Amino acid sequence: MVKAANLGFPRIGARRELKTALESYWKGEIGAEALAQTGAALRARNWARQRDAGIARIPSNDFSFYDQVLDTTLMLGAVPPRFSGLSGLDAAFAMARGTQDAPAMEMTKWFDTNYHYIVPELTAQTRFTLTGNTPLLSYQEARAQGIETRPVLIGPVTWLALAKARTDGLAPLSLLPQVLEVYDAVLRSLDAAGAEWVQIDEPILVRDLTQAEDAALRAAYARLSRCGPKIMLATYFGGLGDNLELACALPVAGLHVDLVRAPDQLAPLLSRIGDRTLSLGLIDGRNIWRADLSGALHAAERAVTVLGPDRVEIAPSCSLLHVPVDLDRETGLDDETRSWLSFAAQKLDEVAALAGAAQAGRQAAAEAFAAADAAKASRAASPRIHDPAVKARAAAVTETDHRRHSPFATRIARQGQTLPLPAFPTTTIGSFPQTAEIRTARAAHRKGQMGDDAYRDFLEERTRDCIRRQEALGLDVLVHGEFERNDMVEYFGERLSGVFFTANGWVQSYGSRCVKPPVIFGDVSRPAPMTVGWASFAQAQTERPMKGMLTGPVTILQWSFVRDDQPRADTCRQIGLAIRDEVADLERAGLRIIQIDEAALREGLPLRRAERAEYLDWAVKAFRLAASVVADETQIHTHMCYSEFNDILPAIAAMDADVISIEASRSDMDLLEAFRDFDYPNQIGPGIWDIHSPRVPDAADMAELLRAAARLIPADRLWVNPDCGLKTRGWPEVETTLSHMVEAAKALRAETALAEPALA
Repeated sequence: MVKAANLGFPRIGARRELKTALESYWKGEIGAEALAQTGAALRARNWARQRDAGIARIPSNDFSFYDQVLDTTLMLGAVPPRFSGLSGLDAAFAMARGTQDAPAMEMTKWFDTNYHYIVPELTAQTRFTLTGNTPLLSYQEARAQGIETRPVLIGPVTWLALAKARTDGLAPLSLLPQVLEVYDAVLRSLDAAGAEWVQIDEPILVRDLTQAEDAALRAAYARLSRCGPKIMLATYFGGLGDNLELACALPVAGLHVDLVRAPDQLAPLLSRIGDRTLSLGLIDGRNIWRADLSGALHAAERAVTVLGPDRVEIAPSCSLLHVPVDLDRETGLDDETRSWLSFAAQKLDEVAALAGAAQAGRQAAAEAFAAADAAKASRAASPRIHDPAVKARAAAVTETDHRRHSPFATRIARQGQTLPLPAFPTTTIGSFPQTAEIRTARAAHRKGQMGDDAYRDFLEERTRDCIRRQEALGLDVLVHGEFERNDMVEYFGERLSGVFFTANGWVQSYGSRCVKPPVIFGDVSRPAPMTVGWASFAQAQTERPMKGMLTGPVTILQWSFVRDDQPRADTCRQIGLAIRDEVADLERAGLRIIQIDEAALREGLPLRRAERAEYLDWAVKAFRLAASVVADETQIHTHMCYSEFNDILPAIAAMDADVISIEASRSDMDLLEAFRDFDYPNQIGPGIWDIHSPRVPDAADMAELLRAAARLIPADRLWVNPDCGLKTRGWPEVETTLSHMVEAAKALRAETALAEPALA
C-alpha cells in the first residue's frame, strides 16, 4: 500500500506548553522532573495524533527541549571544554544560553528558515562518544505506548558541514570516521530494539556540494547502510539538482524529496531511483495554505504507476516544525479564511487523504478533495486578495526610486552637521525589557479590561522611564523601547492591508522563543501611519537623537506566511512601498535617524548559488525602495542578526544603509573576518553583547571585542551596540551591561584619540 508518512511534528504544543515549562524551569519555578513530564506529555500527544490521523511512518526523536542540532552534538559527546562537568539538560541549556563563566555557542539560521540552531564547535581535541542515546530512548518510549515509529537523526555529513572549526586548519569533515562510530552504535541499538526504518536528514543534498562533501556522503552511507535498520534519506528545502545522481547512488532503502519546492525533479527521480522507496514531499511543510490535493494527486499517481504502491510514501515536504500546530484553535477566523488554511494537524489529514487517493483513487477521500478544490477556487476569485491600486503603484516603480539623492560620503558629512556624535557612538537595537507588568497591561487592554486612554497613559510612562534610563546610562542615540509592540513583524502586520493574524498560530524560532507570523494573503498597503505617533512622542522627551524603528520589507516577507499565488518579489515590492510611506512620515515628523531592520535578508538567500543573484537583486531593491525617500541629512540604519554574511557582503553594501548593526559577540568577532578582504564602505556596529545569554559581560570584555573589530574596520566607522533587541532581558542586567558598554566605548575613544564627532 501507499503509506502516509511524516518527517517531524511541532514540539511546542498547541498552547505553547513547552515554552511555559522551559521558562519556568530557567526561573527555578519548576524542577527537572516537571520539565521532563511536560516533554513526555507532548511527545505522547503528538504520536497519538499522528497515529489517529492515519500516518503509518510516525517520527520519533523529532522532539527537543531546545534544538535538534544541539541534541546531536550532545549525543556525539562533542561538548566544548568550557561546559565540562555538565551533562543532560544542564549541558544543553548552558551550551545554548551560556553561563556567567562560559559564553553560549553560536546560533544561526537552519538553512533558509527562521528556525535557529546551535552551531557545533570542533577542535583537533574533540573526541566523540555516544552520550545519551536519545534516538533509542525515544523509540522505546513510543513503543511502550503501542506506537511504532521511525526514529529521526540529523545526518552526520550535514552536522559536520554546519559545524565550525575552532582549530586553525581543521576541516570538520575530516572527523567523519569518528562521528560514524557513534552513528553506527546508535543504528545498531535501534536495530536490536526492533526499529525497521530510520530517517536520516541530509538537507545538505539540496545545496551546492564540495568534492569533500560528496565523498563524505558516499563514505557515510556505505557504512551506515550496513548497520541494521533501513534508511530513509530525507532531503528538503529544495531540489537535488546536480546531486540527484549522487542521491540515487547512495546505498539507502529510501529517499525523500521536496516536490513543493522542486516539483520538476520527480521525472528524473522515477527513472533513476532503482529499487528504493520514494517518499514524495507533496504537502507544504513551510506554509499554511490548504494543499491543492487534485494537483498533488497527479504526481502521486505518476509515481505509483512507475514504482508500484508498495514503494511510494506520501509526506510533507519537510518537518512540520515550521508551521503552527492546529487550525482548530483559530475560532476567530471567518469561514472563508479558515477554508484556505492548513496547520500541522490538518496537514496530517491532507497527507493521509492523498495517500488514500493514490492507493484507491480520488473517491477514497472525496470529501477532502472537494474541500481542497473549493478552497482553491475561493482564493482565486476572492476580491479581498486583489487591489488594483496597489498593483499599479508597484508596477510604476522606477530605478530612481531605489537610489538615495547623494552618495554615502556626501550624506555622512551632512549628517555630521545635524548629528554631532562622538567616536564609537553608543546605541541599542530597538526594544527594551517587556516586563510582566507590560505584558499584563497589554493582555488587559486586548481583553477590554483596560481602556484605551489608561493603556496609552501606561505606555507613555513606560516610554518616558525608558528614555530617562538611557540618558542616565549615557547612550548617545536613544530608542523609545517599543513597549506598544508585541513583535517586530506582528506589530506591522496588524497595521497593513492584505495581512491577517491568527490567534494561536505560534511557531518555534529557537528554544522557548515562539513567533506568530502574519499571513500575507493579498496585495499589501499601509492605510495609515504605524509608528509616527510613538516616535514623535519619544523624540519630544529628549534632546538626544531618537531612532525611528521599523521592520524592513524582506524581513516582513520572510517572517510571514506568504501568499503563493504571485512571485515573492512582487509581494516584497508592495511591502517596500508601504514602509517607504512610513519612512517619509517619520522624516516629516522630525526623526533624523530611522532604523529599518532587515534581520532576515541572509535567511532568504537561496541555497543554490545559481539562484542567488536574482533574489539579492529584488531583496536589496525592496530595502532601497523603502529607505531612499529621505534627504541626505536623515541617517538610515539597518540591523541583521544570527546569520553568516561573508558570501553576501556586496549585497549588504549595495543596500547603502548609512549604518548597519550585526550580531558578532557569539563568534568573538569572527564574523567580521570577511571585512578583512571586503572594504565595506559605510558605518557598522558589530554587536558586543550576546543578549540571548544570561551572561553579563564586563567592560573589559566588551572593550576587547571592540579592539578586535577596530583591527578590521576603521575606528571612525564603528558604532557600539548589543547584538539584538533587549525585550527578553530584565532591567537589572540591561542597565548593568549597557553601563559596561558605554564604559567600553569611552575606553576606545581614549585609546584611539578620536575625540571629534565621528560623523563630522
